[in-house]
Amino acid sequence: MQNIGPDSPVIHNELDSLAVTQNAAAKSAPPLMTRRIAILFAIACGLAVSNVYYAQPLLDSLAYEFGISHSSLGIVITVTQICYALGLFLLVPLGDLLNQRRLIVIMMLLSVAALVIIGTAPTVPVLFIGLAIMGLLAVVTQVLVSFASTLAAPSERGSVVGFVTSGVVIGILLARTIAGVLTDLAGWRSVYLTSAALMLIIVGTIYWVMPQPNRLEKNLLSYPQLLHSVLQLFVEERILRIRAILAMLIFTAFSTLWTSLVLPLSSPPHSLSHTAIGAFGLAGVVGALAAARAGRLADRGWGQRTTGVALFLLTVSWLPINDLKHSLIFLIIGVVLLDAAVQAVHVTNQSLIFNVRPEARSRLTAAYMIFYSIGSATGSIVSTKLYAYAGWNAVCLFGAAVSGVALLFWVLTRRLA
Repeated sequence: MQNIGPDSPVIHNELDSLAVTQNAAAKSAPPLMTRRIAILFAIACGLAVSNVYYAQPLLDSLAYEFGISHSSLGIVITVTQICYALGLFLLVPLGDLLNQRRLIVIMMLLSVAALVIIGTAPTVPVLFIGLAIMGLLAVVTQVLVSFASTLAAPSERGSVVGFVTSGVVIGILLARTIAGVLTDLAGWRSVYLTSAALMLIIVGTIYWVMPQPNRLEKNLLSYPQLLHSVLQLFVEERILRIRAILAMLIFTAFSTLWTSLVLPLSSPPHSLSHTAIGAFGLAGVVGALAAARAGRLADRGWGQRTTGVALFLLTVSWLPINDLKHSLIFLIIGVVLLDAAVQAVHVTNQSLIFNVRPEARSRLTAAYMIFYSIGSATGSIVSTKLYAYAGWNAVCLFGAAVSGVALLFWVLTRRLA
């Protein structure tokens, strides 16, 4: 009997046939993505990804409530991030195997349950169980982005991805502000219970409004083969390797700024409150919204040019950011530039890789976002260590160096993909 494994020519022939079938179906079927659906997707993405970042400004409250020592508080963030990374690899690829609409609804309902567990947790173990489940399921944002690209017309795919992804970035940036305000008003538990209520409303809306995907041939891969193919995509697709490395570098820079920014702003000469510090997220939102149209440029064939300009702005942005001690105005300018640049590259990256293999968009998303997680974790760890040992100038120097490496890498590879 012939052995059929993930690397078998039979599987590859089946995948090629599936890709042809899907491309034909995509051309013949009318686009299902409307402006209303795109807005719903963006809101859902923002709410889901915010759950991962609520805990950052709440660490002191959690330490007081559960008697966690300050030296052990980092595990709260670590548990969530590790489970988020696992979700990227284990859950997001399921979008290529299962009905995406049904998968999204189930993941969001389970997220609601996890948020209720966190918001009512009586003990530390229960709290960590809730955080772990919530982190694992927060990757529904990536399933939504992948699904949005599938529903969009080919000529509008980049702009749709850009619009939906803007919800993700805005959710990340506003999570700290929202968590701080709700905690001041009604305690830290209100943050997660409010999020659970909002998520429940969104999932109900999605269930009634979200269209069914076009019926295509059933994917012939088993779940183990599906996971294996995520790794295989790195070997086979050069553009994925290049864009994933760019994602790792730009999100290292992004996390370097946003993880460590609270440290100099809360210290003299500024000594700002947590609410005031969180307000700087609004400047980041301005930058993210400014770059939301980057996908439209990619649709027009300007993806490489957009990437180059954005990476140059990312590198330059660290000059005004470095002047934080002398001028908060310069900091705001730098934050807008940095967030606009990161969002532009991120949207362009996804727009380009989604066109590679239409039948594998969820797996492409999973593979790409794993590098995003690596970059985010690296920036968080390195920036806080650098600030402790060498101050804000060292943090900015590191951020500028990483941004410069990203720009150089793009220059060296721009003709390869």
